[in-house]
Amino acid sequence: MPDLANPPADPFAYFAAWMAEAAEQEAEANAMTLATTTPDGYPSARIVLLKGADARGFVFFTNKESRKAGEMGANARASLLFFWKSLARQIRIEGTIEHVTDAESDAYYATRPRISRLGAWASDQSRPLAKRADLEQRLAEFEKTYPGDVIPRPPYWGGYRLLPARFEFWQNMPFRLHDRTIYTPAAGGGWTTGKLFP
Repeated sequence: MPDLANPPADPFAYFAAWMAEAAEQEAEANAMTLATTTPDGYPSARIVLLKGADARGFVFFTNKESRKAGEMGANARASLLFFWKSLARQIRIEGTIEHVTDAESDAYYATRPRISRLGAWASDQSRPLAKRADLEQRLAEFEKTYPGDVIPRPPYWGGYRLLPARFEFWQNMPFRLHDRTIYTPAAGGGWTTGKLFP
């Protein structure tokens, strides 16, 4: 159990500590809910996988022609939610979205399994699919197009980084007297830490 009365000054360090503990307990501790908004203001949420976290922000990858990419393009404000049932913890992170560099996208894309890289070509993500066989046929076509291990990254596939403007660390406690620690940017740089009633 972390020292909830004296949280660290750096929310990124706090996140890294909680993530390390979660990774020991859960199969996909890097699964996170990405919440965006539709152009007409409806909330829109889905699970994506965190692929990088440092002092710059939190990185994930997707098709840049997908629904979520369109929503982020129209409104660059978004939030992330991590929930780890085994630890009874969650972290909410709010901020703005930016594209990662092509070099970062290329580097991550190269680490993906071959079928996943081919799948990025085969999937018209978020568009109507008449039947699953159509996706499988497209995958077979790209397997012929790229028979070896050299598969270029599609120009419409890449990464995004959420730049945090607020963190909330939530720890379940007995009798619903949960602990909530928030971080917001300090005027002179760094972060201001506070608590919220559960």
